[in-house]
Amino acid sequence: MNTLTHVDSEGQPTMVDVGHKQASPRTAIAEACVRLPEAVAQSLAQAGYATKKGPVFATAIIAGTMAAKRTHDLIPFCHPLGLEKCRVDIEAHGNTVVIRCEVGVHHKTGVEMEALTGATIAALTVYDMCKALSHDIVIENTRLIEKRGGKSDYGNR
Repeated sequence: MNTLTHVDSEGQPTMVDVGHKQASPRTAIAEACVRLPEAVAQSLAQAGYATKKGPVFATAIIAGTMAAKRTHDLIPFCHPLGLEKCRVDIEAHGNTVVIRCEVGVHHKTGVEMEALTGATIAALTVYDMCKALSHDIVIENTRLIEKRGGKSDYGNR
């Protein structure tokens, strides 16, 4: 039977105790997609993926990296981690912007939430940088692609 990890024996929310765990290499990759209206995608491509606010993808990469590093400030039961790797990659495929965030650490707990947070905030930054062009922008398919280390692995590259 599966049990919730962030609930104590009295049913109260709690942070997982990782004090007894062995530190090991842990990585995670998450993805988010931003679907742009066709006219916005064409306009962005012609402008070198910049708006009046500045370079869209470069700004989103910085925001995603900053967010991954600060996940513990945003999600109550995430442990503060000194990330050893954080890479945000962004590619445009027609009217869809695909964002991938890969995070790595040698620690007692995984980095899935950091990867998901990095990808999500990068997607929100793309939205923010482009919203003057249209509000018909959709953020979709935010998901964990892969997790390695700890008790179990998930996904394939």
